[in-house]
Formats: sequence, C-alpha cells, structure tokens
Amino acid sequence: MEVSLKFTLTGHQNPIFALACDRLATTLYTAGNDKGVVAWDVQQGVFKKVILPVRTSVYCLHRLPDAPLMAVGERSGLVTIVDIDTNTVVARLQHHQKPVFALQAFRTKPELAVSSEDGTVSIWDTRTFQLLYHFKVATDTVRCIALNHQEDRLALGAKDSKIRIFNANDYTLLGEIDEHSAAITALCFSPDDQFLLTGGRDAQLNIFDTLNYSLVKNITAHLFSIYGIAFHPTLPIFATVSRDKSIKIWRATDYSLMKNISLEKGYDSHRLSINHVLWLDDQTLISVSDDKTVRFWTISGID
Repeated sequence: MEVSLKFTLTGHQNPIFALACDRLATTLYTAGNDKGVVAWDVQQGVFKKVILPVRTSVYCLHRLPDAPLMAVGERSGLVTIVDIDTNTVVARLQHHQKPVFALQAFRTKPELAVSSEDGTVSIWDTRTFQLLYHFKVATDTVRCIALNHQEDRLALGAKDSKIRIFNANDYTLLGEIDEHSAAITALCFSPDDQFLLTGGRDAQLNIFDTLNYSLVKNITAHLFSIYGIAFHPTLPIFATVSRDKSIKIWRATDYSLMKNISLEKGYDSHRLSINHVLWLDDQTLISVSDDKTVRFWTISGID
C-alpha cells in the first residue's frame, strides 16, 4: 500500500469536527468551531463558499439521500436543513436543548434520526420536517449513530460506555452491549452487516458479530479516543482516526494493521486530534482535525 498527501485545505480558523460530500463527490463540506459550513471544490482543492452561517459549533453534518439537502447539527441543539444547490435554509429543527452530536437519515423511509447530549434521540419526517418521535436512550450524551445497510438496526453509542441496539422500524430496544470502559465515540456496521465496529474513549476497537452481538475481536487500536471508523467503498479494508493524531488502515478480513499514517511514521499528517474521516472514492481518504486543516490522502497499491 502506498500513501501520499494529495493536498491540504486551509482556511478554517478553529478545529474542524465534521465533514460530508455531495452525491457526485465533487464538493466537500466541512464545519466545526467556526462561524459557518464551508464548501470546497474536490477536484481543484480550493474554497468555494460558505453555505450556512452558524451561531454555535457544528458537531455533525449529514447529507440526506436522494435530495440536495444537508443536515447541520449544532452545539446549541439546533439542526438546520440546507438546500446545498441553492444555499437556502429549508427547515430549522428546534427540539433538543443540548448539543447535537450525530445525524442519520434513512434511504428506505423519509426519516432522520438526531442524537443529543440530553440522552435522547429524535426522529423527523424528511418530507415535512415535523417531529415524529423522541425517546430516551441514556442518562447522558448519545454520541454516535450507526444504521446498518439493511436499515433494520440502529446502533447508538453513549457516554455511559454502552451501545444500545434498536429496531429501526419501530425504535424498540433490542439489547445492550457493555464491553467498553469509557464513552463510545465511533460506530460503523460492516458493508455486509455481519459485524458492528465500535470505538471508544478507551482507545479500544471492538468488533461484534451482529447475530447476537458477541465480541469477536478486541484491539487496542490507538493511544487515545477513536473518533471515526470508515469502510472502503469496495475493498475489505477500513480506516480509523483518533485523538492520538494518527490515521490507521486495517484489513477487514483479519483486522490486521496495514498502515499507520502519522507524523511519527514520516507522513505530513495532522498535528492535533483527528476528528472525522471519510472515503471520497476508491483511492481518496479525507481527514479533518483540531489543527484546522482538511487533508486529502491518495491510497494506492492496495492488495
């Protein structure tokens, strides 16, 4: 595997917490502890525009499927729905009084799940943007959401170190996983839905079988909190990122480490905590950091 830094985007004045791309993967959107959500040209690696000014930090961005709409979750508890083609606000979802940390839309039904520091999840109709349901998950922050590809299971990771599995059709609780020793900070289902990968503030990467959510593998993957897990679009590999300033790429077949992208390994990588990661395409990985930069990595020669 060969890794090279394609380019670095600068312009944010504060830490970056969230990123998302449009349907065609031609525009990247980033946000964090700044005054707006920024759009970047992916091909040229240049700033395009600010699509939404915000009053508080943005902790999550999520593009709704089959529509030019982006959901923006803020520290204030507000979720704003923006039309990214016209730069207009479609709706403001005002329900949570504490920070919103995660957003997840469905492809199979017009619903959007929102999780908050208040320990609840709210479900919204993405046609009318009316509140459909809200339910208690934990006594404290629900930090992350993962929806499996079949869209019948919703995993919710909380500050109390537990992962709760819900039926995604009626939002009934199916079970709890209690294998981490600190807050859950990242969740991801494998592309075949056979495994749930979880990362926590305890720096542990856990892999669970989704038949009965038994622990398949435990890895001390990083030195500090794991803030992102992202599977490659087509190959059996995935990336993790951490507060320890490293990006790691793993084989999904045996969970062996393939590459450590960090300053210590000689890469021109992030100087501070890496807060999010996504695969733009088969050869491009994107990371954002407290160091105020967005980095595009070219990954080639994957066997």
